[in-house]
Amino acid sequence: QAQLVQSGGGLVQAGGSLRLSCAANGWTFSRYTMGWFRQAPGKEREFVGNINSSGGSTYYADSVKGRFTISRDNAKNTVYLQMSSLKPEDTAIYYCAAKFGAIAWDKANYWGQGTQVTVSP
Repeated sequence: QAQLVQSGGGLVQAGGSLRLSCAANGWTFSRYTMGWFRQAPGKEREFVGNINSSGGSTYYADSVKGRFTISRDNAKNTVYLQMSSLKPEDTAIYYCAAKFGAIAWDKANYWGQGTQVTVSP
């Protein structure tokens, strides 16, 4: 079954770090651009960043630039979101997504199930 399975997340104090993982099953991971999004309670889904299919290019939202790093291991069919210097406002459910070609993220081919990240003051 084609899917994205997320792991990681949890509760961390402000200033701490967490790493999220997102593993692909059942499709050719290395051909897809991978993205990370988050949604806080009562707010719209927010783009966090993405990484191209080869892993050679990344792009981040201003809100996380310099604190978050996206990487991928195509041999393991996995993309990672390393989060550092976490702030309470980073608290949200985080989702990974995959898209093939130049389509909009709201038309992404696959979405992960989401994982909660909570940052305490």
